[in-house]
Amino acid sequence: MEFEQLRSDKRAQIVLGLLTGIVFGFLLQKGGVTAYGVIIGQLLLTDFTVVQVMLTAILVGMPGVYAMKAAGLVRLHYQTGSVGATVIGGLIFGAGFAILGYCPGTAPGALGSGSLDAAIGMIGIALGAGIFARLYPRLNRIVLTRGTFPAGTLPELLGVRPGIVVIAVGILIIGFLCLLAILGF
Repeated sequence: MEFEQLRSDKRAQIVLGLLTGIVFGFLLQKGGVTAYGVIIGQLLLTDFTVVQVMLTAILVGMPGVYAMKAAGLVRLHYQTGSVGATVIGGLIFGAGFAILGYCPGTAPGALGSGSLDAAIGMIGIALGAGIFARLYPRLNRIVLTRGTFPAGTLPELLGVRPGIVVIAVGILIIGFLCLLAILGF
């Protein structure tokens, strides 16, 4: 019952979101992925710190979310994706990432660490989000809904239980992280 109250309390949701964001930024900074050089190194395929941090987060988060869902502590909601939305989103994200050297997660973390160039990026992110929001109705009609994916989740697509996907993806991530370690990344 307490979880339902928490879910419906908008003020608590804002506070939890803010606290979670602060912790997320702190962990990004401690993981080294808010450093411009590290991010550029990732884009140049010379520094795999970002991949290692992200895959480790997935490796921890994926079974954690699955366990919370199985225990009834969370309800997952997803939007069915499409090729059009994925391509447009990828182009916008990729262009911003390539120009700025930060993504929407690392830019606030870098700003919190004192990187003033990230402040310009934050302004650009806000402007870009505003432009996208303004164009959304037209983009949605024209391209975002094109090529709807056949399923909302990998388990649905593959016709297997979610736990199977969690285990398989976990094994793949561990294997890839071990490969990076062997190769000296």
